[in-house]
This record gives sequence, C-alpha cells and structure tokens, in this order.
Amino acid sequence: MTTLAHSMMTAARTTDSSLTGPGETTRYPRTEAAGAPRAGASVPSWDGGEPDTAARVGRRAAGSRGRGLHGQLVQQLGQMIVSGDLGADRPLVPEEIGQRFEVSRTVVRESLRVLEAKGLVSARPNVGTRVRPVSDWNLLDPDIIEWRAFGPQRESQRRELCELRWTIEPLAARLAVGHGRDDIQQRLADMVEIMGHALAQGDQLTFSRADAEFHAVLLQAAGNRMLEHLSGIVASALHVSGGPVTGCERPTESSVALHQRIVEAVGTGDGPGAEAAMRKLLAVRPEQAQPSQPSADHVVPAPREH
Repeated sequence: MTTLAHSMMTAARTTDSSLTGPGETTRYPRTEAAGAPRAGASVPSWDGGEPDTAARVGRRAAGSRGRGLHGQLVQQLGQMIVSGDLGADRPLVPEEIGQRFEVSRTVVRESLRVLEAKGLVSARPNVGTRVRPVSDWNLLDPDIIEWRAFGPQRESQRRELCELRWTIEPLAARLAVGHGRDDIQQRLADMVEIMGHALAQGDQLTFSRADAEFHAVLLQAAGNRMLEHLSGIVASALHVSGGPVTGCERPTESSVALHQRIVEAVGTGDGPGAEAAMRKLLAVRPEQAQPSQPSADHVVPAPREH
C-alpha cells in the first residue's frame, strides 16, 4: 500500500465522517431542538409550514452546534424554503425570525444576505424580504443541492444530479486523455488503489472519499475550466446521494475495476475508451440497491461556514 493510501485510510478512521456507513442512520445525534422556543415565549405564526416544522428543523440543527448561530440559521431557513415550508413570495420579517430562533438582528440580517446570494430570497425597499420561486434559485449551489437531497424533492434532485453527471463526466474522461499529466495519472491511480484497499477492509468512508477525489481530479484534468468548476457539484452528488444510484456510491469490485479501466485508458491515450468506461461506471446499479427514502428525522449535513 502506498503512503498516500495508508494516510488517507488512517485519517478516515480518526475523523468524524460526513458520510454515513451501512449501519449508520444519521450523521448527528438526535437531541431536543436547539432552536425550539423557550417555555412561555411568544412565537410568531409561521403559516404554511408542516405542523412539526419547528421540531424537525430543530432536530436537524442540533448536530451543527459549534458552527455559529449564523451558519445554523442559514441552514434552518434554507431547509424550510427548499422543503416548501416557507413558500414562494412568503414574507420573512427579521424581527419574527429573530424571536422565533432566539438570535440577534445582526445574525438574521447576515443569514438573509447569504440566502439572497443563493437566490432563495429577495430584499427590496418598501417590500421587505420575500421567498423567491424555484426558478430563481441557484440550483448548482452545494448547500441547495444538499437541502433538496434531504427534503421532499430528494428523488428529483437525485435524478437531476445523475443526469448532470452522465452529461459531463464521460466528456471529462475523454478530454483528460489530451490534457493528462504524469502527476494527474499517478493521482488517479493512487485513488483506485485506495478504493481497492478500502473495499477489502469494508471501509466505506475511505472508499467514498477516494472516489470523490478521483472524479474531482478527472474533471480538473480535462483542461476545461468550466468543467473543473463543476467538480464541486459532482462531489456534492456523491456526498448526498442518500443511497446507491450508480456504481460509485457503494464499494464493489466492478466499481473499482471500471475506475481502473478509466485510468488505463487515460494513460494509453484512449479517449473513446475512457469515455466508454465512465459511461459504464455511471450506468452500473449495485446489487440489492434500495431506493433512498430518508425519514422526516433524517439529519442533513451540517451547515458550511458562510
């Protein structure tokens, strides 16, 4: 095993995972809502949401403690908008939000700015802040991808991400042949080696990390800056798939073999071969694949630092 493989597998075992293994049902412990109102507190009426919206959002936010009130509020409001709990054109009153989630006006203001940058809300003079329709959202934003993947739109999100990958990754594999370098070739080979060792040891976390790195490197090797820009979207697709969608999502011998075939095709200058191997990889359905059906209590990934 290479030094890279050993260090990557060791790191995976000693750090908190952002991916769930076969026996894990949630990423974070389920505790009582951190954002739940205090007893006797006055809570504004947020009509249009599900009856248990407050409890559900609070449970999801519980695992993100320590990342700051700002990040938590962005996560909570973003989930509520993407899930439809806060529908299009719904007014968002900063004072009500601050009271509901027990945060300062500054935290509310900065959080709404982040959501506005993502296209989820708009703020206009004399109108205030309102939720924008789906057509205005930045659907390629990694946070929105995650929120959709763990909400009512999860099946549509999974399908759309798969279709996007089927469109860009075979092309990237073909282009990588003409722009590949020895260091990139070695990096791809290292990732396949790591995946093989992880498969043998039943280490799904290390397998997933090496898989995500493989696809990111391949997109970067294509020599197309626009494709390289999409590498984050592919990483998000692998991160939030919620279950086996393609041959990349679960460790299997066929998946490792197809990744190896891509490496060999890139190394020998076989563009069509690299493209064909990638198409086959993305078309694979692992045996005993089960559709993703996260429960209402499924905890979404923790908020990013904004």
